[in-house]
Amino acid sequence: MSELASYLRFFPYEQPYENQREAMDRIYNTLVRGQNVLFEGACGTGKTLSALVPALEVACEQDKTVVISTNVHQQMRQFIAEARAITREEPIRAVVFKGKASMCHIDVGYEECQALRDNTRALVDAESDHAQLESRQRELLEASQEGSDSAADARAAVMDELESLEDRIDDLEDANVCSYYRNNLLDTEATENFFEWLFEDVRTPEEIYEHADRQELCGYELLKEGLEGVDLVVCNYHHLLDPMIREQFFRWLGRDPEDVITVFDEAHNVEDAARDHASRECSERTFDSALEELNETSDPRAEDARNVIAAFRAALVDTYEDGLGFGGRERVGENWEDVPISNEDRRDELTLAFLQAYSGQGIDGDLEAALQLGQQLDEEYEEAYREGESATRTECQALQAAAFVRAWMDEGNDEGLYPVVSVRRDSGTDEVYGRAELYSCLPRHVTGQLFEEVAGTVLMSATIQPFEVTENVLGLEECVTMAYGLQFPETRRRTYAVETPALFASARDDPDVQSAVADAIHDAVRMTPGNTLAFFPNYGEAARYAERLEGRTEASVYLDEPGVAAEDLRQSFVDDDHAICFTSLWGTLAEGVSFDGDDAHTVLVIGVPYPHLDDRAEAVQAAYDGAFEGTDTGWRYAVEIPTVRKTRQALGRVIRSPEDVGVRILLDRRYSRRMKSDLGKYSVNGTFPHEEREELLDIDPEKLKFAMLNFYADHDRYADEPPVP
Repeated sequence: MSELASYLRFFPYEQPYENQREAMDRIYNTLVRGQNVLFEGACGTGKTLSALVPALEVACEQDKTVVISTNVHQQMRQFIAEARAITREEPIRAVVFKGKASMCHIDVGYEECQALRDNTRALVDAESDHAQLESRQRELLEASQEGSDSAADARAAVMDELESLEDRIDDLEDANVCSYYRNNLLDTEATENFFEWLFEDVRTPEEIYEHADRQELCGYELLKEGLEGVDLVVCNYHHLLDPMIREQFFRWLGRDPEDVITVFDEAHNVEDAARDHASRECSERTFDSALEELNETSDPRAEDARNVIAAFRAALVDTYEDGLGFGGRERVGENWEDVPISNEDRRDELTLAFLQAYSGQGIDGDLEAALQLGQQLDEEYEEAYREGESATRTECQALQAAAFVRAWMDEGNDEGLYPVVSVRRDSGTDEVYGRAELYSCLPRHVTGQLFEEVAGTVLMSATIQPFEVTENVLGLEECVTMAYGLQFPETRRRTYAVETPALFASARDDPDVQSAVADAIHDAVRMTPGNTLAFFPNYGEAARYAERLEGRTEASVYLDEPGVAAEDLRQSFVDDDHAICFTSLWGTLAEGVSFDGDDAHTVLVIGVPYPHLDDRAEAVQAAYDGAFEGTDTGWRYAVEIPTVRKTRQALGRVIRSPEDVGVRILLDRRYSRRMKSDLGKYSVNGTFPHEEREELLDIDPEKLKFAMLNFYADHDRYADEPPVP
């Protein structure tokens, strides 16, 4: 390890932790070699600075830009705080970048914004040309008055140009323009002051929006201009994981991919985020709008376009109607529900229905005609918006529909893509309608290219192990791995695997199982001098046990419910001094939310919270089985490991500082080490990292209350009389 590591100039505090210094040194050396890093660090490791400090040093040495991203709002705030602390030590230019949707002062969509920008720039350019021509014609007027015939002829030509330009300006002024963006182009002093203000500190998107709004400037466009050549950018996942957005984003940075170092926080979420960005969908309503467009044009290509779009739309409806079966339509709710359409030995049911419904001269030819016509209509819509003939920038639905059908037919049978149909009910009209989707099962199709192109990547999380699984799933090459457990005193925490009955789905309604689980929860709550968090496999189970504990415990009972904002509940819970909060491990309180200090002292995970195994999950498993070698690879990669990661995230909601004291409980014998041989493949103990397994203490349910009583008593947590077991 370097004694006087140059990267420490970016470390904003007095001294790094010992493990933090080691991590920084390893990350620095890895990035210098152009390799990637998988970094697992428990709370208190200082992951953000461990990655950011050496990345900034390498970027400065090699003239690169560091981009750090997250999908968790709390982490975004932490990044901003750390970046501000760094700028107090070293003069770096750092920008926090957010998408246009949250930065636009007039609230228009992307396509409208693009047309407004083009119109506004054209108007400003025309006005500038007009001013130059006015100056020229005055010079020529003076020369002609002095008797120059050539000057008089030249002035006449200039006057003709001026007249034509004035007509152009009149047209542009009647068209749609953005006054905010116009001020960007015209008020150079204001824009210079904006950039000076921007780089005086690390500004939040909210601060940028408010500052620009006061100056009547477009903060988003100025922010894009200010990105070029900066040292550090803080952004959301989609700026890196969406291939189209990433290309534009790097262009704004003024960087080629090989000149960018990427850092992903909460990197256990990258797999799902990349899968979402790689998937494509098109709804029945888009097909309806596309057909309306085609009916309104007299272009001869419209008939060919209708052939494919109408047939695909009809096939979509027939497919989900058949899939729902008798009475199925009445049971459809307001959330999207999948209708299985895949077949093992042939194309999916939607494709087969489309081929049967189509009656044109050739699908490829009709699709090509639809795409060409859609492109033309889209250009006409943009022109109409620019010219002020339309108040909004219309998007061509025929182009979207045709492009989707082309992708469906060309790629629907590719490895890792799963064709699916879904339905939902419109709450306003009570109408049931469907959508088709090409669901991407293999996220490495997105992430692999990114990691190959950039200079180096750090993926960090408290729950990113097993490393080899992350490498395989995301397509990482030349990867260095490192892991650091909790650095806080072990004497201030206990982690128990309580051997209550295994909470299999088939056993959840068993009265004896419910009684045993409820008794263990009750003991944990009674022996906790403060608040308890309880995470369940789903909201239904959380509600079940909240009802069983209501009235049985002196603690206040809080129930988190699906679809209800959890922040008010969380605040009431942490303001209490003896309460239990029942929630789902798949809800918002299980990740990215800290319960430190006296907010909560005990956390329970009840059962092994496997997700609902629908057809998509089965498709991901099948894709993983095909892509990777090994027995039950699909189940392990797609289900078991992500589930245990979620469990570990939930356990991490407490013990957030060296002063915290708490108990972490896994309530299900499948977590127990001594039950592994009895449970065989149903045991999940071996899926935990080795160092965490070593902390797990197997315990009989009836002994839990005594163990907790002794633990908390040793830490003076019972200020008054301790509870009687």
